[in-house]
Amino acid sequence: MKIAGVLGGMGPLATIDLLNKIVKHTDAKKDRDHVHTLVDSYTDIPDRTAYILGQGENPEKYLIDSALKLEAMGASFIVMPCNTAHYFYEKICGAVKIPFVNMIEEVAKELDDVKKVGLLATKGTYKGHIYEHIFNKYGIEVETPPVDMQEIVTKLIYTVKEGKKNIDQIPIDRVLNYFSNLGIDNIILGCTELPVAFEMLDVEGKFLDPTKILALSTIKLMGKTIKEC
Repeated sequence: MKIAGVLGGMGPLATIDLLNKIVKHTDAKKDRDHVHTLVDSYTDIPDRTAYILGQGENPEKYLIDSALKLEAMGASFIVMPCNTAHYFYEKICGAVKIPFVNMIEEVAKELDDVKKVGLLATKGTYKGHIYEHIFNKYGIEVETPPVDMQEIVTKLIYTVKEGKKNIDQIPIDRVLNYFSNLGIDNIILGCTELPVAFEMLDVEGKFLDPTKILALSTIKLMGKTIKEC
């Protein structure tokens, strides 16, 4: 029996979003048709961006600890709904014997014939070149917004993390217009809080949701059928 292990808690709402999308997109008629899931919503994991920017504790040992717990509990493979935490992907892989799905690579696989994308993400993801390292192998160029607009994206992400409701006052349209003016239609919501924020704001556009892509990959790996939506 396969079991999906979710290395979560970064943040809790993003973890719930992944679980919701796994349930929503699984073609199930009864409980046992759904994905058997183990979740470690490990909220004590230090801020990944803070560390990458040289301002916080290294979260590596916490991430490895969570992965080992999931492995010990019987997970067949691990998924992690946090883009920035993929900065530590290789270290986590080296600590466990079970497969660890790379969410960034799963997104790249979805981009047939796309040569350039816009990336909305944390400063840690930008500085760590987390998407570029993977996307370069697929011949996909990653365009990032200027520093002042990165501040806008950061504010939106952390406002969602803080559970505040005033996200409609954050001018994310400025960043979207920046990409539009460059002729970039495909925009990656490269922080797992962003799909949550965009749903709250009812933003329309050609966005790539890594959380949804990871959910679909999880369903496939579990040998389940994806529901047509």
